[in-house]
Amino acid sequence: MSDSTPRLWLGLGTPAQLAAVCLVFGTGAVMALTVNPYYAFVLANVALLAVVGIGLNLLMGLSGQVSFGHVGFYAVGAYAVAILTSKAGLSFWLAWPIAVLLAGAMGALLALPALRVKGPYLAMITIAFGFIVEHAIVEMRDLTGGQNGIMGIGSPKLGPVAGEQAVALLALLSAVVVLAGYAWLSRGTWGAALRAVRDSETAAESIGLNPLAVKVVAFALSAACAGLAGGLFAPLSGFVTPHTFGFVQSILFVLVVMLGGAGSVAGPLVGALIVGLLPELLSSLEEYRLLFFGGLLLLVLWAAPDGMVGLAERQWRRLLQRLRGARALDWQPATAPEGFSLPARERQVLAAQGLTMQFGGVRAVGDLSLQARTAAVTSLIGPNGAGKSTALNVLSGYYQPTAGGFSLGGHALTGRTAMRLARLGIARSYQTSQLFGSLSVEDNVALALNRGRLGPLLGDARLRSASARAQARALLVWCGYAGAPQARAADLPHVDRRLVEIARALALDPEVLLLDEPAAGLSREDKTALAALLRRIADAGLGVLLVEHDMALVMGISDHVVVLDAGQWLAAGTPAEVQANAAVQQAYLGASLDPHAPPLRGSLPPEGAAPPWGGPAEGLDPHAPPLRGALPPEGAGPALGRPGGWPADPHAASEPIKVEMLGVGQLVAGYGAEPVLHGISLAVRRGEAVALLGANGAGKSTLMRALSGLHRPLSGGGIHLEGEDLSQAGTEAIVARGMVLVPEGRQVFPELSVLDNIRLGAFLHPEGREARVEEMLQRFPRLRERLHQRAGLLSGGEQQMLAIARALMSRPRILLLDEPSLGLAPKVIEELFASLDRLRSEGMTLLLVDQMAGLALALADRAYVMESGHIVAQGSSAEIAADASLAKAYLGAH
Repeated sequence: MSDSTPRLWLGLGTPAQLAAVCLVFGTGAVMALTVNPYYAFVLANVALLAVVGIGLNLLMGLSGQVSFGHVGFYAVGAYAVAILTSKAGLSFWLAWPIAVLLAGAMGALLALPALRVKGPYLAMITIAFGFIVEHAIVEMRDLTGGQNGIMGIGSPKLGPVAGEQAVALLALLSAVVVLAGYAWLSRGTWGAALRAVRDSETAAESIGLNPLAVKVVAFALSAACAGLAGGLFAPLSGFVTPHTFGFVQSILFVLVVMLGGAGSVAGPLVGALIVGLLPELLSSLEEYRLLFFGGLLLLVLWAAPDGMVGLAERQWRRLLQRLRGARALDWQPATAPEGFSLPARERQVLAAQGLTMQFGGVRAVGDLSLQARTAAVTSLIGPNGAGKSTALNVLSGYYQPTAGGFSLGGHALTGRTAMRLARLGIARSYQTSQLFGSLSVEDNVALALNRGRLGPLLGDARLRSASARAQARALLVWCGYAGAPQARAADLPHVDRRLVEIARALALDPEVLLLDEPAAGLSREDKTALAALLRRIADAGLGVLLVEHDMALVMGISDHVVVLDAGQWLAAGTPAEVQANAAVQQAYLGASLDPHAPPLRGSLPPEGAAPPWGGPAEGLDPHAPPLRGALPPEGAGPALGRPGGWPADPHAASEPIKVEMLGVGQLVAGYGAEPVLHGISLAVRRGEAVALLGANGAGKSTLMRALSGLHRPLSGGGIHLEGEDLSQAGTEAIVARGMVLVPEGRQVFPELSVLDNIRLGAFLHPEGREARVEEMLQRFPRLRERLHQRAGLLSGGEQQMLAIARALMSRPRILLLDEPSLGLAPKVIEELFASLDRLRSEGMTLLLVDQMAGLALALADRAYVMESGHIVAQGSSAEIAADASLAKAYLGAH
C-alpha cells in the first residue's frame, strides 16, 4: 500500500472512517457540555495537544523535520491573544486569527535559515528559538508583564456556553478541522511533494520541486497550528506566565507524535490521549511524570517504532492477509494504450563550452566541450576519477562550474539551480537510485508530470486525476516496468527501481535525458532490455547523455562517444573510432602493455634482511629472480581460462614452489536479489602479487569487500586463508588472521593526526608498536614531515601512503589493495607503485585492484580479468597483457 494515501483504516478516506472520526469528536462535544469545568479543562487540553501534534506531525511525519521549539509558537499564540484582548481591547474572535497568522509568519521566518541544516543542528536551532521566546517574554515586561504574566484574558462565548466548556468545544472543533486538513493535504499533491523532499531532496530538485519552499510551507503550517492551540490555551487557563511555556512542554508535544505514530493521520490523536490523560491517572506521582513518559517512549520505540497507530496498522494488515490470503495485496500491473509513445516534437540540444569544475586544488573537469545531440545517444566515458559524474552534476545544476558554461537550445543556463534546469527540460537519473521510497510507483511518476507545479495546498488533481494516473502508468509500461503501479517504491527490486527512475525522468517531457550508470548492478538480460529502452528514447527524439562503465552496452547503443581522462577531453567519435584510439587505450589500461617491457619490480631488500611482516617468509628466496618475468614460448597461445590450473610457464621448473595462501571458490555475492559476483574462483600464492582487472561495475570492489569481511557472501562458495574458512568471519577476525584491506578512497580518519592513524593500525597487535611506527616513517618519509597534521589535510597521495602504512601496522600476511592509484597525479602514482614494488620484493603477498591495468600488470606475477561478475581470463601478466580479453573488458572491443 502506498504511503501517499491515507493509512489503511485510520485515515479519512471512506465514509465509514469519516463517521468514526465524527463519532469520536461528537462524543467529546457531548462530554464538554455535560461534565464539570475541571474535566472540561482536561478535555480541552487533550484537544489542544492533538492540534499541536497534528501540526507537528505535518513537520515530522511528512517532511521529516524535527522541531523541539514548538512551545515557542504555542507561547506566541497564547500571548498574542492575551495582549490583544487584555491590553488592546480586541475581541477574542479577532485576536485569535491574528495570533494564528503571527505564529505562522514566525514559523516561516525561522524556517528560512533553520531548514538549511538537518538533524541535530535543526533540533538545536528550534530549541534555541523556544528559549529565546521564553526569555523575551520575561524581559519585555511592559508588554508581557514579565514574570507576573497577564490576567484578564478575553474568553470566547458560544451562545449560552462560556468558560472552559466553550473553549473545549472550540478546541474539539479545531482538532477536527486541522485533522481533516492534514488528511486532505497528506493525500494530495503537496503531501506527495513533502514526502518526496523527505525521501530525497536531490531527486526532488531533479523533478522541479523546490525543497526549501516546500519545507518552509510545512514549517509555517505547523507553527500556525501551534499558534492556534496557544490562542485557545490563554482563555482556557485564564492567565499566562513565561514558565508555562518551558522546554518540557516542547518535549511533550514531540511525545504526542512519537507515541501515536509519525506520518499517520490518527497518530497525534492517540498520542494526545496518552500525554493528556496519563498525568491525570498518575496525579499522585506528578514529580515522576517525565520519568513515566520517558519509560513509555522507550517501550513504544522498542515494540512499535512507528507508534501505537503503526503497531495497530501492522496487526490489521496481518489479519487481512490471514483472512484474504494473497488477495489482500493482489495488485494488477499497469497497462498502456496502444501506440503510446513520447510526445513528438522538436527537442533542443544541450551543449557545454569550456566547462571547468575545480574543488580546491583538484580540477575534476577541465575545459570540456561536448554536445548531447537530439535523437541520439551520446556517451561520456573514461577511467575512474575521469570527471564523468562531475560533468553530469554540473550540467544538471548540482554544481556551479568554475569556468565555462553550457546551454540548451542556444540559451545559456550557467548558474541555474537543479530545480530550474529540471523545469527547463533537463532530466536525469543517478548512480544510486533516488526514488521516493515512501510513495507508490505511480505517485513517483505522476508527481514528476507537474515539473514542480503543485497547485492548491489541499488539492490532489495534479496527482490523482484520471489523466495524470493514466499518463504515469503508460510511461511505466513504455519503459518496461511490469510490476504493480500501487507498489511502494522502497520495496522494488533493483532493476525495477532503475526503470521507474527513468520513467519519472521522462515524465518531465524533457529536452535531454542525463543518465548516470543506469546499468550498474543489472543482469545481462536486464542490460539488454535497458539498451533497447535507451535506444527507443533516442529514436523518440530526445538527446540522451549517458555515463556508463559497461562498455558492451555503451558501444552497442551510442551514436557518439566522448572520452575523458583526469577531467580533460581526450577523444571523441563513433564507438569504433574510440575503440581503436591509442590514447583511449592508454587512458583505460594505463602504462604500456608491451609484454617484453621490463618488470616494474627490481629492488630487493638488503642481503640478510628479514621481511618485517611478523614472521619469516617461508619458502621465499629474496635473491630468486622475479616470477613474473617469464614469457610463453614463441608461437604458443595464452593459457587462459583453464579451470583450477595455473598458466603454462616454460621457466616454472627454475622457480621456487609457492604455497597457496588465499583460495576463493565459487563465491557469490551481491547487494540485492541479483548477485554481483557469479561463482568467482581464484587463488593467490604466498609471496606473489596478483592483479584483479576489469572495467567499473565488473565486481572487483565487491570481491575485495567480501574477502575482507565487509560484505557477506550470498550463498555457496568459500574464502580460505591457508586452509581456514573465513567466509562467515567478521572483519576483525579476518584482520587478526592476517588479511588486511586498504580500501578504495583511502578512508583515513580525517580528524586524527597522521601519527594516530598509524598507531591505530596496531590495535590488534600493540606489541612493538612504536618500533613499527618508525619503520613506516622510514618506508614513507613524506609522512614524517606531516606526522602531527590532521590526516584530512593531506594530499590524495599522502593519504594513500598513510592508508597503506596503517594497514601494514596490522602485521598482514596478505594485503588487499583496492584502487590505490585512484585520483592521484602520475608522479604520485609512480612513487606509490615503487613502494608497492618494494613490498612485493620483500615477500609481501598482494592482491591488487587498479584501473591502471598496465602498472598493475607490471607489478604483478599473475592476473585475473573480470567482466560482469565473472572471471573471463587468467594467466601470467605477460599473457594477460597480450590477450584481447583485457581490452574487451575495458572498452568492449572485439
